Amino acid sequence: MRHDTLDLDDLLAAALEEDLGSAGDVTSAATITEDAVATAHLVARAPGCIAGLGVALRVFELLDEGIAVGALVADGDVVPAGTHLAAVTGPARSMLAAERVALNLLGQLSGVATLTRAFVERVEGTGARIVDTRKTVPLLRALQKRAVVAGGGANHRMGLYDRVLIKDNHIEAVGSPAEAVRRAREHVGDSMVVEVEIERVEELQPVIEAGADVVLLDNMPPSEMRQAVEIAAGRVQLEASGGITQGTVREVAESGVDLISIGALTHSAPALDVALDFES
Repeated sequence: MRHDTLDLDDLLAAALEEDLGSAGDVTSAATITEDAVATAHLVARAPGCIAGLGVALRVFELLDEGIAVGALVADGDVVPAGTHLAAVTGPARSMLAAERVALNLLGQLSGVATLTRAFVERVEGTGARIVDTRKTVPLLRALQKRAVVAGGGANHRMGLYDRVLIKDNHIEAVGSPAEAVRRAREHVGDSMVVEVEIERVEELQPVIEAGADVVLLDNMPPSEMRQAVEIAAGRVQLEASGGITQGTVREVAESGVDLISIGALTHSAPALDVALDFES
C-alpha cells in the first residue's frame, strides 16, 4: 500500500482474514446448508449521513463472487432511520461471513460523515470550512477522509508528506514560529504549503512576513480570532483549532476564520447504527 493511495481490496481482505481466521465462520457452517441462498438489505437503524457504502458492498463481493449487490442510496445522502441502503443477494453463508466487516466499516464511516454534516450545518452561511486532521485510525485514514468529504467537510493534509505544518514542538526546538517558517520556506521553496501554529495574536504578523501560507490559531478565544482576521487582512488563510464543539463552532466561524479543523470528526465520531436484515 503506497502512502498516498489506498489499495482497498488488500485492506478489506486483511479485515476479512482477521475475522474469519483459518476456520472460517463456524456458526454459519454448522447451522446453514451450503446451498442456501438469501436476500438481505443493509439498513440504517438511525438517521444519518451515509459514507462507505461502496466499501461495505465490496466486502461481500470479495468474499464470494456469487454475491450480487446493489446500492439504493449514495455516499453523502442523509437518510432517516429505517432506510434500506443496499440489497445483497447470494449464498447465505457467505453473506453472514462478510456481514460484520461490512457493517463495521459502513457504521464507522457513516458516523464520521454524520458528525461532519452536523458541524457543517452549524457554520452554514459564514464562509468557514470544516476540515479534518491526521487524528485518524491507522490504515483507515483515506476512508475516513473520504467520509468527511461525504459529510460536506474538506480534507486537511493527508500525511506528513504533503504539507508543512509547524506545531508547538517544532517551534520549541527552533525558538520562534517566524524562524521555523523561514527555515521551512527555504527548504521547500514555493512547491508546498507552509502552515504554522501560533498561540498569541502578536505572533501573526511575523509569521506572515516570514512566508507562511496558512496560520493555525491554537486554542484562541473568538475575540482574539477576530483580531487575527483584521491583522491578516486576507494575506494568509486562518485556521481555528483546539477543543471546538458543536456548541462553540458557530461563534468561531463568525469570527471570520477560513478553516476550522476538528479532530473529533475522525477520532470520536460515534458509529451510525446499521444492520443487515435478511428477508423472510
